Amino acid sequence: MPQFPSQPTDNNNSATTDVTPVVALKELVSRLHREQNKIQDLLSSLGFALRSFNNLNQFLELIPLMATRVTDADGSALFLYKPNGQVRLEQLHWQDSRQRKNIRKALETASSQITLLPSSAPLATATGMLDDQMHRYLGPDVQIFGTAILVKHTERGWLYVLSRDPEYSWTETRQKLVRLVADQTAVAIENDELAVELKKKERLDQELEIGAEIQRRLLPRQCPYIPGASVAARCRPANRVGGDYYDFIPTSHSQIYPHNIVNEDSGRWGLVIGDVMGKGVPAGLIMTMMRGMLRGEVLHGNSPAAILQNLNRVMYADLENSHRFITLFYSEYNPQQRLLSYSNAAHNPPLWWHAATKTVSRLDTLGMLIGLDANSQYEDAQVQLEPGDTVVYYTDGLTDAAAASGDRFDEENFVTAFNTACRYCNGPEEIVDYLFDQVQQFIGDDRQNNDDMTLVVLQIE
Repeated sequence: MPQFPSQPTDNNNSATTDVTPVVALKELVSRLHREQNKIQDLLSSLGFALRSFNNLNQFLELIPLMATRVTDADGSALFLYKPNGQVRLEQLHWQDSRQRKNIRKALETASSQITLLPSSAPLATATGMLDDQMHRYLGPDVQIFGTAILVKHTERGWLYVLSRDPEYSWTETRQKLVRLVADQTAVAIENDELAVELKKKERLDQELEIGAEIQRRLLPRQCPYIPGASVAARCRPANRVGGDYYDFIPTSHSQIYPHNIVNEDSGRWGLVIGDVMGKGVPAGLIMTMMRGMLRGEVLHGNSPAAILQNLNRVMYADLENSHRFITLFYSEYNPQQRLLSYSNAAHNPPLWWHAATKTVSRLDTLGMLIGLDANSQYEDAQVQLEPGDTVVYYTDGLTDAAAASGDRFDEENFVTAFNTACRYCNGPEEIVDYLFDQVQQFIGDDRQNNDDMTLVVLQIE
């Protein structure tokens, strides 16, 4: 039988037909892995930059670059809204360096045409206007896709992706990636604003601490020695800087300069307590100003009423401009005669405990607030103190102290506590401790009073 030649077997073609799909698939998977790794590396770099950069502008420079890389676009532009209502091209990245200058000029021109509408108008209107202007100045060859920069649910700008490829599509994956870059941009902006606010707060805290330190130094560091009497005092501000004021003022130059010859009146001491309406730095500044003026008035040798009258006239204009007033009780104690002279400018009347009768009375005169009327008149009064008598000067922070229920400590409770303290406490310091403890127990050991509290106790030995 004739032998027919066998049909050739195309092993190569067969192998090619069998292997090519596998190789193609492997290459596709490999390419996807490389793309995924590239995106992960880029986003990791962005996250590292967010954690590391202290300069917001340095971080924002990376944003268009990252947006371009993760979306395979030709470029990206970051626009931010400014406080004056303008839209500003903050950063731009464009792959082709030859076209970058023209693209930047077109985007800057487009953004300069936009002014944000009032907050009552929808922001979408402003965004649509920006899109229109970008299309107008970039031309039909450039496709634009954008996403908002949202800081605390407030639109602060837009991140755009730009492409000249007519086949470029704004896929869901690209949208998510740009949204992620935009979100990190928003975090960076918010972090920068928080850092600015923190610096402001630190500076304010430092200034408040300086103010508190100055005020602490202006208040008496220790009570004076007064023959035949003992004195104790305490001021507890509600804030670091308070509006309460107390002082012990020498009434003559001989007490300030002890080497001078002492006359019969040189032993008198001014005991004063006051309260500037309000709290915090403004009240503290007024208190500081009043202290200097009052000390100057005392050295003139006038009576308590004349001192208050002169002080009111001098401070009236400044207090009227600041819309604040001062309550003030000024007294002078003469240890040789145990005589207490005083005048009151609408302050809480000090309480006088009579050792002989174990009763309490008030020391008061008619008089208006300092700063209320430039022509206010004040009255003089005096009392003769006896051994064992005790006088307490206080501010309304103690009587107005409120418990959690809203109840006030009130003056009646304060009089009762003072009466008890005078009966059982040993000396002015213990009286001060007892009265503060009673008020604190009333408002609650874990609560702080909302007003400054000040006490001065004078006890005749």
